[in-house]
This record gives sequence, C-alpha cells and structure tokens, in this order.
Amino acid sequence: MVTINKNSSRPYYEQLVIGIKEDILHGILVPGERVPSVREMAKQLLMNPNTVSKAYKVLESEQVLVTVQGKGTFVKKQENMPRDEHRIQELQQQFHILVIEAKHLQVTDEEIQQWLKQAKKDLGGSQA
Repeated sequence: MVTINKNSSRPYYEQLVIGIKEDILHGILVPGERVPSVREMAKQLLMNPNTVSKAYKVLESEQVLVTVQGKGTFVKKQENMPRDEHRIQELQQQFHILVIEAKHLQVTDEEIQQWLKQAKKDLGGSQA
C-alpha cells in the first residue's frame, strides 16, 4: 500500500498520487475497487485530510479515480479510455528535463537505460 516519505522534497499529495497509481499498476488496487475515504486515508497515513483530498481531486481529474456521491471513491475502469496526448506530451517534456539533468551530472546513456529497465522491472514490465 501507499507510503509517504516525510523526508522527501516531493509534496505529500504528489507522493500519494504516485503511490495510488503504482498500487494500480501492481494490482493492489483494481478497477471498481473502493479506495479508503479521505478521512480513512488521512488516518492511515497520518496526513491532513486536505492533503488527501487534494490528491484524490488530482486523480479524479486524471480519470484514475471516480467518486460516486454517497457511495465512495473508486478506481476507475480504464476500458476504452483514449490516450491523453496532452499529458503524454507534458510527460515527454519532463523526461527530457530529467535526461538533461542526468547528462549534466555525467550519467552515461547506459546508466539511463539501466534505470529505465529497472523501473520497468519494478513495475512488472518487460526487460526490453
């Protein structure tokens, strides 16, 4: 389940967003499954409910979660979801910046490729 690194420079809500997405990729959370309420999640992670609410709103705007009034918040089914080309383009720009930073720190192409392979392995993807 999601963990928050209190020493990270990444905001807590961003860590929660990434953690929930990672749990979905690992099959810990499945489409249609109810996620803890804002208050429940805040209690579990020892966080302010406003922070959890912000993360859930981001996930809803990205169509990862859906809230059903009076029933709760659920992992959204991703069937026939069109690719979000705008978000993909933003992600590509972020990746470009990461590569620039890595090259500035003299990280080799081989190391960058190894990082990608390791990330794919950690998420259960192929080694290619």
